[in-house]
Amino acid sequence: MATQFAESPAAWRTSPSAVDALREHLAQHPEEKWEHTHPFDVSRSDIYYEDRWQPIFAEMRAKGPIHYVDESPLGPYWNVVQHKAVQHVESLPELFSSSWEHGGITILNRLEDAQLAELGRERFELPMFIAMDRPKHTGQRRTVAPAFTPAEMKRLEDDIRHRTAELLDSLPRGEVFDWVDTVSIELTTGMLALLFDFPWKDRRLLTFWSDWAGDTELAMVRDLDEFRQGILREMAAYFQQLWAQRANAEPGPDLISMMIHSPAMNQMSPQEFMGNLVLLIVGGNDTTRNTMSGIVHAFDKFPDQRKLFEQRPDLIPNAVQECIRYQTPLAHMRRTATQDTELFGETVRKGDKLVLWYLSANRDEEVFEHPDKLDIARENARRNLSFGYGIHRCVGARLAELQLRVLLEEMHARRMRVHVAGDVERVRANFVHGFRKLEVEVTTF
Repeated sequence: MATQFAESPAAWRTSPSAVDALREHLAQHPEEKWEHTHPFDVSRSDIYYEDRWQPIFAEMRAKGPIHYVDESPLGPYWNVVQHKAVQHVESLPELFSSSWEHGGITILNRLEDAQLAELGRERFELPMFIAMDRPKHTGQRRTVAPAFTPAEMKRLEDDIRHRTAELLDSLPRGEVFDWVDTVSIELTTGMLALLFDFPWKDRRLLTFWSDWAGDTELAMVRDLDEFRQGILREMAAYFQQLWAQRANAEPGPDLISMMIHSPAMNQMSPQEFMGNLVLLIVGGNDTTRNTMSGIVHAFDKFPDQRKLFEQRPDLIPNAVQECIRYQTPLAHMRRTATQDTELFGETVRKGDKLVLWYLSANRDEEVFEHPDKLDIARENARRNLSFGYGIHRCVGARLAELQLRVLLEEMHARRMRVHVAGDVERVRANFVHGFRKLEVEVTTF
């Protein structure tokens, strides 16, 4: 694939989005639509796109904490669906590995070399610290952690507030617009650009790369997967230019400088560099972006909670936690058993794939009363597992919470009420859980 993005960073405007590419491919090849027969095979993306996943997971939770799916297009796997079970598996990282060498953090299979040869494909791995075990995970995580300390959040808050206020003041009144593109993407992409000290005029490249990186189901379609790999290599080439520019400069607070001056990360392979970029971009973009959209959609669905938000701005910090719980912007993480073990009365074999369904744990009736309802005064909203648990808990959680809190505060300061007023399109994926389009209209309360 030609280095189009390095030469013309605006090329994302004419390249297909990941979701459009997959939709077009399946329209042209209907025989490749994936059939699922197991009742608990929740790897299928249609149930999230159509927002009908809730009763399937509720049935599983009622029957037990974990369930085995013996056959699916993605191979056999265990569904881990209860809150206590997800926490338990996350708390044993040596027994249940996150490493890319064992399969990584998504439900997709890691093909064996013989299978790749049969398919005529080369191995394409993206090592990243969330998909590593200790001790390597520890060193790389510590490299970027200083970007998300309480002191850094305090330093960033004024800028976040200024950008958020400026954007909200620019929103049209009396006409319908797409909240996802106009607000959620713009705010989170701008934040990423600041974290990387990324060229501002090219910031929408970060969204483009995030979408192609996060749509993991593309890997099931050879042509699209190869196109996806090319896009990610273009991303790495662009960042390599930034790396080269800063290699001889004084250390700065941006993430690229932190990696350059870290013994744990300054000798990364090209694949590892690419993988950690994907992690930071998807983690910093899709998760916050989809919760920003989820807040608006949930307030429209539960007008009593929108009214409570309008009457009780003191509830905003808790409302942030509840909206993160309710939306759950990443549906799952995957682990792989490193040895035979007993888990909640079931025998899990070495090499078995366990899928930790955060969006199910966040709707666990044993933990959250009336879990399918938004309740911004919920006393235990902070028990949500949207950021994970244990050593792999999201390193940027504080920044996500800050951005969401500032958004709600600035909306309240303007007495802004947002109504869903048109098309709602969800992400067609089993990993990223969110919205592609959310047409709204702004009024005043």
